[in-house]
Amino acid sequence: MDKEQIWQAVLGEVEIGLSRVNFITWFKDTFISSFENDKVVIGVPSEFVKKWLENKFYKIIKSSLEKIAGQKINEIYYQVEFKKLEAIKKINSGEKNETKKSIKEEPIKTAEAPSINRFGLNSKYLFENFIVGRANELAHAACRAVINNPGKVYNPLFIYGGVGLGKTHLLQAIGNELSNQTNKILYTTSENFTNNYVQAVKTGHGKDFKNIYRGVDLLLVDDVQFMGGKDGTQEEFFHTFNELHQSNKQIVMTSDRPPKSIPAIENRLISRFESGMVVDVGKPDIETKMAILEKKAVERGYSFDREILVYVANNIQNNIRELEGALNKIVAYHEFNNAAPSVKSVKEILSDLTIESRSKSISPKDIIEIVAKFYNISSKEITSNSRRQELVVPRQIAVYLIREELNTSYPTIGNELGGRDHTTAMHAYNKISGQRQKNERLNQEINSIKQLFYSSIY
Repeated sequence: MDKEQIWQAVLGEVEIGLSRVNFITWFKDTFISSFENDKVVIGVPSEFVKKWLENKFYKIIKSSLEKIAGQKINEIYYQVEFKKLEAIKKINSGEKNETKKSIKEEPIKTAEAPSINRFGLNSKYLFENFIVGRANELAHAACRAVINNPGKVYNPLFIYGGVGLGKTHLLQAIGNELSNQTNKILYTTSENFTNNYVQAVKTGHGKDFKNIYRGVDLLLVDDVQFMGGKDGTQEEFFHTFNELHQSNKQIVMTSDRPPKSIPAIENRLISRFESGMVVDVGKPDIETKMAILEKKAVERGYSFDREILVYVANNIQNNIRELEGALNKIVAYHEFNNAAPSVKSVKEILSDLTIESRSKSISPKDIIEIVAKFYNISSKEITSNSRRQELVVPRQIAVYLIREELNTSYPTIGNELGGRDHTTAMHAYNKISGQRQKNERLNQEINSIKQLFYSSIY
């Protein structure tokens, strides 16, 4: 194994013993800088992370390194280094599978139908600990309405929004609340639904699969956007949806984008997704972020000055998961130094998480790649000379985001987009900029893309 593969394996072992937020807080953007004989140098994003890993994780990392590398490690050094996004994508890509890793989700046993009782639900996701703000109040109200009249009001309920904004929290809160009324609740992800379906077909247990998914009172499906392009999965989910809906069984789904923006999804499914209630969960405003920080701090036995909460809320822009990571670092500073943090110390602690530092970690190529992934096309297609209609808008959005987020010059943007003239880049930017004011769907898609590339470096 090379040093990158070794570090991936080490991270996999370390993650088992940590919460997801703690793992991201201390190990994101870390990597093996050099591995020579019995000496290892680990690159870290900040001095604060360096000190924390040296004091709290030295033995664990050393033990894992020796086990994975198959040799004795005598010296481990930590040094602050910046590493580009491309080299750490494998580490950060684990965030996309948060639900699968943070919640033990048993595969369906097709040989004998299991009892569906609170299947896959995490008891920490409750309405009582969900902070309601202007950006999520409609979604919260819709979920509460479902609780009062499951299968009758807002069926299906479709919740969409960016990464880490609380979609899964609301989805599972519904399940936890209704678990007092029925034991026929099934929480799953679209990926798990696909895997179960494929396995059932292979093993000849299609009937058991249907009985499990169609025998519930409440079906909760996370990340339905991943059904895009999977014809067999869509066919099976279509019939599952119909049978549940016709029996007045409640269906709740989440996605990172509205139904019509999901690529390669059948129109008949889009029609059904939109037939009940579609609500979005937006980015929290300053007041909501401060309330979240204060509540999370109190839960851990801490109280911080208002100035600190204001600074964090203003500088951690994208999602709640980032707020929790920031709070983790502040609490760690408090414990490590046995001193109350100040605004000055918080600025130093969070130097690698603020808006400015994150934007420096993104390149035009990263934005092109994520835009391409969002629209289910390739980066090469975006930078090609093809004028196919389905490439025009993604290409223009890539131009818009490179200009808007990185303030890159038009000639440079033109070069990044396959050597186009600067006036072409300028036209693309102006067109998207103008359309954002009146096209809500376009606006949502751009916001979802921004969530993707900022969460990928977090």
